Amino acid sequence: MTDMTTTPEGGPEPQVSTRKATRRGGGDPATRGRTTIADGVVEKIAGLAARDVLGVHAMGSGLSRTFGAMRDRVPGGGKSVTRGVKAEVGEVQTALDLEIVVDYGVAISDVAHAVRENVIGAVERMTGLEVVEVNIAVSDVKLPEEEEEEEPAPRIQ
Repeated sequence: MTDMTTTPEGGPEPQVSTRKATRRGGGDPATRGRTTIADGVVEKIAGLAARDVLGVHAMGSGLSRTFGAMRDRVPGGGKSVTRGVKAEVGEVQTALDLEIVVDYGVAISDVAHAVRENVIGAVERMTGLEVVEVNIAVSDVKLPEEEEEEEPAPRIQ
């Protein structure tokens, strides 16, 4: 005869397992392996974040914008979100250099502060890297009467 314990309702008492779940591989899964982030990834994030700031007209110097405008017209060329951005990425830190064109009438120091704040927030949030510096070079001011970059005349008719 077997001795069986019952609940007050008269049914058998549920069995509780005292066995612990085994972990394979040992340690936290987040520590198993290495993640590397390419310079280009950080440059894209920083470029998009900088362009989001009010008062930033464009990124890059006049020459790079001219070449970029021509590249944009080539099928498959697409817009370069990394234009005007250079990143140096280490294992846990990154440093950025940005070249921007501001709209006429904005306070350059305010725009630079907002760009720095937006870029640092976006890069640190998305990559987990510590941004140690964001150097900003203002290469031009977009005047209201200036026309947008003219398209070069096609060489072939």
